[in-house]
Amino acid sequence: MVRYAEPGVVEWVESGGGPLIAVPETVLPFWAGADGEETASDYDRACEVDASVGLLPVGDCTALVLGDEPASTAYLPDEGAFVRWRAGNSEAELLAGVPSAIATAEWEPEVLWNVPGSVLLFDAAWPGTGPTDIDQVRVPLEPGRYAVRAARVQPGPETWLDLIQLRLLAPR
Repeated sequence: MVRYAEPGVVEWVESGGGPLIAVPETVLPFWAGADGEETASDYDRACEVDASVGLLPVGDCTALVLGDEPASTAYLPDEGAFVRWRAGNSEAELLAGVPSAIATAEWEPEVLWNVPGSVLLFDAAWPGTGPTDIDQVRVPLEPGRYAVRAARVQPGPETWLDLIQLRLLAPR
C-alpha cells in the first residue's frame, strides 16, 4: 500500500476560486479557459456545472468538471479517484481515511466519460495551452469509457472530503 502522505507522493491542485477541470491532453489547445472572444467563455461553461461532476465538450472529446467548490484536489491512482480536501487537520489524516471512505460512501448517480488517454487537471480559468508553472497534475488514464461517481464523506470527526472515482468500463 502506498503511504500518500510521504513528501512528494501526492500533488495537490488548487484553483483561484472556480472549478477544476480534467481535459484530455489531445484537446488541450481547444480549452480557452476564461479567455476568448465569445459571450460565454469555457470557464463560464465550467462554472455552470451545478453538481459534483459534469462533462463539457472540448474539441472532439469531453472534459470532466469537478464542480461544487474550489477544494484542493489530488488524484490517487491506486484508488482511481480524485480526492478533494474539504476539512482535515493534516494531509496524512485525510489520506488515511480514503480507502474506508471509498468502501462506505453513498455515491451519487454515475456519469459516463469517454477518454482518449491521459488528462491534465487544472483550474478551469486557465487556457489549455497556458503556462506550465500553474497548479496542474497529469493523470495517466487508459483510453476507454469510464463510469464516474462522486460522494461527500466524513471519514473522521474533523475530516471531510469529496471523492470522485473513475472506473474503466471498456478499454479502447
